[in-house]
Amino acid sequence: MDDTPEAALARTYSLIWPHLDERQRRLLLAAGSRGLGRGGISKIARATGASRQTVHTGLAELEGRVELAGRVRRPGGGRKRRRELDPGLVPMLEALVDPDTRGDPESPLRWTCKSTRELAEALTAAGHPVSDDTVGRLLREQGYTLQRTRKTLEGAQHPDRDAQFRYLNEQAKAQLAAGEPVVSVDCKKKELVGQFANGGAEWQPTGWPERVLVHDFPDPKLGSQAKAIPYGVYDLGANAGWVSVGVDHDTSSFAVQTLRRWWQQIGRVAYPGATRLLVSADAGGSNDYRRRLWKTELGRLAAETGLEITVCHLPPGTSKWNKIEHRLFSAISVNWRGRPLVSHQVILELIGATTTHTGLTVHAELDRGRYPLGVKVSDEELAAVPLRRHDWHGEWNYTVLPAAA
Repeated sequence: MDDTPEAALARTYSLIWPHLDERQRRLLLAAGSRGLGRGGISKIARATGASRQTVHTGLAELEGRVELAGRVRRPGGGRKRRRELDPGLVPMLEALVDPDTRGDPESPLRWTCKSTRELAEALTAAGHPVSDDTVGRLLREQGYTLQRTRKTLEGAQHPDRDAQFRYLNEQAKAQLAAGEPVVSVDCKKKELVGQFANGGAEWQPTGWPERVLVHDFPDPKLGSQAKAIPYGVYDLGANAGWVSVGVDHDTSSFAVQTLRRWWQQIGRVAYPGATRLLVSADAGGSNDYRRRLWKTELGRLAAETGLEITVCHLPPGTSKWNKIEHRLFSAISVNWRGRPLVSHQVILELIGATTTHTGLTVHAELDRGRYPLGVKVSDEELAAVPLRRHDWHGEWNYTVLPAAA
């Protein structure tokens, strides 16, 4: 073993070197050189392999001639950032990910997945060699994040869209203030019954996912039992839902029958003194404001119950704003996510078990009734419905009176 002073010094420094940052190493080198006296800078440099300039820098910091205010490196020290070495890198990167440029025939990444690897390859091919990690860092520095599409554009909007929302809101507030029922109605997405994939995920033992069929083809042997049609009634005042799960067709007769079953089993008990019912519905589907069968069926319901049934439709193209969508249907979707809907009984149990932190309760029943398509309503039958249109957009807002239909 070499027993020279420099060798011993090198061994001592090698033991403590890994535990120090750059500034601490410079200060240790400076303290050692000062302790060795004349020629200490050269001796320390030879023993540790550090440069003389590094030892001089440490002496300047030790003597207070350089103030770094807690910094490890001097300003400007270390390897230059890639964007500084290549000023054209960031503009080229932004041109590749800009939505207007992705459709440009001259863009090398025309409508492709914007992965950092592909971006790095395109940049390198364009004369800006860079790694995918650096591309990710540059994107974050420029304010980019991975984002999904968001459904916010509604297409052409009716000029009275917002005014109709205000009218509906005023009607609902007045009705609730009077202690009368206000409900939101709609049909949820139809579901296939069987061992089919269902969106979302649920907790399962690792390596034991629920096995489902590869293709979503309904079993012809099941016939009408192969589908489920959930039509819902959401009571705004009680924060409670009713869902009829049909097996035939989503028609106006089915929609009003669901409303009838809700009233007979829940509504008239919860509102024993009610004389009016306000129904909020979207502008399409089985409760379309243009459907004759919807109005004639409401006329029958009004005659049976003695209620004035007022219907306020949401403006066309705004069904996502219907209260039932985000207060009832969304909670049901969360509750049965990741589970195959193998039978109608399972569907009813999952819907009935749906709750939220706001206290939502849901009741579900199976409706095996037949609701044929193509039922025609004559002009005479429609004219017999005791329907009073409101002054404001009477096609969207109307009241069916409880006269004999």
